[in-house]
Amino acid sequence: MKKIALLLFILAAAAVRGLAQQEHQYTQFMYNKLPINPAYAGARGVPSVTAIYRNQWMGFDGAPKSVLATFNAPFLTPRVGVGVTLSHLQIGLNTDFAASLAYSYDLIDADKMSLRAGLMGTIRSLGIDFSKAMPNEPTAVDNSLAPDHVNNLYANVGAGLYYTYDDRFYAGFSVPRIYSNTIGRNEGLNPDSSETAREVNHFYAMAGAVISLGDGLNLMPAVLTKYVKNAPFDVDVNVNLEINEKVVAGLSYRVGGNGSGESLDLLLFWQAHEQFGVGVAYDFTLSDIKDYTAGSIELLFQADLKRSGKNKKMSNPRFFM
Repeated sequence: MKKIALLLFILAAAAVRGLAQQEHQYTQFMYNKLPINPAYAGARGVPSVTAIYRNQWMGFDGAPKSVLATFNAPFLTPRVGVGVTLSHLQIGLNTDFAASLAYSYDLIDADKMSLRAGLMGTIRSLGIDFSKAMPNEPTAVDNSLAPDHVNNLYANVGAGLYYTYDDRFYAGFSVPRIYSNTIGRNEGLNPDSSETAREVNHFYAMAGAVISLGDGLNLMPAVLTKYVKNAPFDVDVNVNLEINEKVVAGLSYRVGGNGSGESLDLLLFWQAHEQFGVGVAYDFTLSDIKDYTAGSIELLFQADLKRSGKNKKMSNPRFFM
């Protein structure tokens, strides 16, 4: 049963989004594109920082808790962008720490149109701490619990495209991790057979628009889709309303894998200053676990570290791009 601990880790991590899905989820995805699409690096035109804390499925012991921070900026020229992402996920006995470096280049040198291609490299540390476990049998009986802590490092690469037009429309496609790392192996009782746990490719597509309604109002619909082999096709659909370049309020619906969907989400963003704002999202669970959880909450902070003539206020529709 070598490395069965890491196999168990992958199975537990998959529960974050259900069947075979391993990557973190964030309801406020429209403000948080860099972790899933490296082509977004530098797209805002100014150095920007985003930080998110998410407490998922509150009320469950060992439920997922994640923290993420990103920085991205143009580098030497507006056509080149760089970005850094740091993330940490805790679910039960399992931890997932990742650090990514992204690079993007704008393939179109035009005032109103941009098509950026991006690459990213990621280092992940996946671990499980059995010292905090409460097994039904002593470790002398269950050899898989013998080590106190198992931790391994994995490297990967990703790629993406990100298109914007006139600061009013965006679309993107990306694969954050292309290589399917072997994470754990369960050799079982039969020496001639084994089961292998691997990282699964996640294919993302996103799109959003800013539609002026007049009198200081902008309607900002957005959609994020994700395909993972052997998992239900997943879609987040969002509609936000921006009011007087100060407050953004909206609703999201996460389709998930069952008939009623996974969650219905409330979002609120407040521009507290010309260069930074704060957001909160609350997910009402719709799946079969709705009677056992108080839902999920997500807190966001976003700041532009430099003002420019084109983007003096972060709540300008460009911040959505």
